[in-house]
Amino acid sequence: MISARSAARWHWKNPSVIPGFGLTLGFTLAYLTLIILIPLAALGWRSAALGWFDFFRLITDARTLGALKVSFSTALIAAVVNVVFGVITAWVLVRYDFPGRRVVDAIVDLPFAIPTAVAGIALTALYAPNGLIGSFLTPLGIKVAYTPIGIVIALIAIGLPFVVRTVQPVMQEISREVEEAAASLGANRFQTIFRVILPGLVPAILTGFALALARGIGEYGSVIFIAGNIPFVSEIAPLLIVIRLEEFDYGSATAIATIMLIISFLMLLLINVIQAWSRRRFGYEQ
Repeated sequence: MISARSAARWHWKNPSVIPGFGLTLGFTLAYLTLIILIPLAALGWRSAALGWFDFFRLITDARTLGALKVSFSTALIAAVVNVVFGVITAWVLVRYDFPGRRVVDAIVDLPFAIPTAVAGIALTALYAPNGLIGSFLTPLGIKVAYTPIGIVIALIAIGLPFVVRTVQPVMQEISREVEEAAASLGANRFQTIFRVILPGLVPAILTGFALALARGIGEYGSVIFIAGNIPFVSEIAPLLIVIRLEEFDYGSATAIATIMLIISFLMLLLINVIQAWSRRRFGYEQ
């Protein structure tokens, strides 16, 4: 006889007092199929039509490899920087009450609201050699605009809200009593932060990092103005895809898009695996 616990294990959905599971599940699957799965399948089918030899030749082209290197390296650096300053920003907004706090909180969401092209033009005007900030950096031999440094700054600007808005709600749920309990047990501030507070934030931090990284890899509008789009120096992969399409080289554009999709999927999969491990490691598995 199957025990109640064993029988419950075979349920593929949890009972709910709210009806409509079948309808909503069907809508969800249909929506994801039309919006995500079919376009990705079409991309895979078009890449498969190239053949392995042509596909490998296209993705190992020197200019393609250079663009992929610029896109992924700058996105990774920007995501790491956003994790550090995003957590600090979320901490300030959650733990401190100061004049203008609501204004600062609203400013964090600006990259969500303004067009990315506007952000790119504004950053270029600031960091160009004759710009407000660039004019002070140029005499020091520091060039920001039209270099990978400019790309990183643009990606930091548009990626920061993803980290802040992911970490902030979780941080609000951490009671101050936890910090007080750690202090009463003899923990100093350093130990309280790194052994008590941060472990509970790790899953949220990894989620914010993944979102900022994904946004940075595919970003186009805010980057093309400040990047300069110099091949092998500051040319990003999304721009190279557009260039190949304008040249009617659909095979190259498809190959670049496919390899970006594969690399992005593997990176996000690794982040999700680490996130799942951190939940189990620190006891936040649900």
